[in-house]
Amino acid sequence: MLWPKALIKNIRSGVPLAQYTTFKIGGKAKYYFEPQNNRQLSQVLKSAARNVPIFLLGAGSNILISDSGVAGLVIRFCRANFKKITVRGKFIRCHSAVALSQLAQAAKNNGLSGAEFLAGIPGTVGGAVLMNAGAWGSSIADIVEEIQVMGYNGKIKVLKKNKIKFGYRCSGLEKYVILSAKFKLLPKSKAAVAGLMREYLCKRIAAQNTRFANAGCIFKNPVGYSAGKLIDQCGLKGVSIGNAVVCRKHANFILNRGKAKSADVLELIRHIRDSVRSKLNVNLQPEIKVWR
Repeated sequence: MLWPKALIKNIRSGVPLAQYTTFKIGGKAKYYFEPQNNRQLSQVLKSAARNVPIFLLGAGSNILISDSGVAGLVIRFCRANFKKITVRGKFIRCHSAVALSQLAQAAKNNGLSGAEFLAGIPGTVGGAVLMNAGAWGSSIADIVEEIQVMGYNGKIKVLKKNKIKFGYRCSGLEKYVILSAKFKLLPKSKAAVAGLMREYLCKRIAAQNTRFANAGCIFKNPVGYSAGKLIDQCGLKGVSIGNAVVCRKHANFILNRGKAKSADVLELIRHIRDSVRSKLNVNLQPEIKVWR
């Protein structure tokens, strides 16, 4: 693989990926790169796009990486230029590596409401926009105004909200790399915003197991159903394969009890889907992305 000369020393091989995911599972990346800025990102995208698969990594939530690793280029967004936040009036612009908790906190500190539902959600702005992340009846699509993206040809453009095909846990933006997003919020007292954030955080802590590593919700909610309740109805809470176990607090979570393998998780996912389909005649669709 021929990389731009200026970047060769920064593109590493055989980097273990489990450390960069919330599931703490996964093998090594054939190639691994942390761009410092948009120029470096553009250079590496143009070099890699036609030669190797590209995987974009932020906080590493909502993904399961194969134990055999990934035979491609993993681009991890973690440098300072991708963590900028700018507040102007009722608008907040966040770059892709900004944590969702930081966006919620910035909104609270500036007396802006609408992002409270993001409190406690692991992940970054880039990933959240891509999957239209949401909770408690709200989603990213409710507050986003526009996004700045880079094509795999290295070119940058801005997309207004009306040009983005947001849906349930999808955006249609897979052909782009998300660089930043501009959010439109509503003025509200800091105390009121803080109160709602605390309420959401308490609900999250009460409903989810934070002791063990996990990737968030495993399945999308089928129309008219709660995936977690369906799994619970099938008596699957606490069921385990290897060191992967269905959470007893929230059945739509699979926990890594220490040394779970991707194969354990995938087999448990298959078992859950088969059980729900057989007993309740409902097809569950995965929300997490599997990297192989």
